[in-house]
Amino acid sequence: MKVIIPIPNDDFEPSEVAVSWKLLREAGHDVVFATPDGKRGYADALMLTGVGLDPWGFIPGLREVRVVGSILRADAAARSAYAALERDPAFLAPLRYDQLQPDAYDGLLLPGGHRAGGMRPYLESPILQGFVAEFFETGKPVGAICHGVVVAARAQSPSTGRSVLYGRKTTSLLWAQERLAWSIARIARFWDPNYYRTYLESGDEPAGDRSVEAEVTRALASPADYQNVPKDAPDYERKTDGRHRDTPLDARPAFVVRDRNYVSARWPGDVHTFAKTFIEMLAERKPAAAESEYGSVVQPG
Repeated sequence: MKVIIPIPNDDFEPSEVAVSWKLLREAGHDVVFATPDGKRGYADALMLTGVGLDPWGFIPGLREVRVVGSILRADAAARSAYAALERDPAFLAPLRYDQLQPDAYDGLLLPGGHRAGGMRPYLESPILQGFVAEFFETGKPVGAICHGVVVAARAQSPSTGRSVLYGRKTTSLLWAQERLAWSIARIARFWDPNYYRTYLESGDEPAGDRSVEAEVTRALASPADYQNVPKDAPDYERKTDGRHRDTPLDARPAFVVRDRNYVSARWPGDVHTFAKTFIEMLAERKPAAAESEYGSVVQPG
């Protein structure tokens, strides 16, 4: 099967793209990419290397010393996957957003990233939003993780005029996660304190009003459709402490939400379980109408 992964030209999250690509390829699927202009994309270098995420990250000669950066950057598995991705011909020669046609693909995967400079052309593209809306109408598998859920939230169904997520259950990057990363950056990257915020509140807007969670929730039929880790979930602490990430052999830290032909996840720490769930959906290829009308929360482990 053929899967399309739209990405921005710059600053996408390396784990969410590279690990998903790797698992899809290992499962035997073809993966193609698209960027706004058809030129290859580049991951957020800070998330890839960790260089620049420490308080001395702006000082030549010291910036290579990583403490906070070694914790926050992509893990070894993701960095290895990204190195392999950079040798993939499809990644190096992407399509343009305006070339995408829903009939050409069996699945759509929307990754995230947070750095405003590179991500906004991806998050705000009316061309990409139109494609995503049309793709949802086909009933074929769609996956969105982190800020990728914003693209889905902004895509308006041609048949209803509402977000394609209206009437669905979803998760995304949580405000608690976004706020924590923002708090760390205001100390560790004090010269660029808003590095982790793609959109900032202004005027009298309450804290978190421009967060991913808030925007996605506003697109839903009910705030109750926005999913967070239940307090009684197995491995609750592991899923919510921000220190643990899932691996190919350990899904306990992950939190993934599936609703019919749509699967969503919060952050890079969910990516292995997210990609595996998306691959399972591709294998099923059941029409959305034949599946349960109720969404389900996947609580691995």
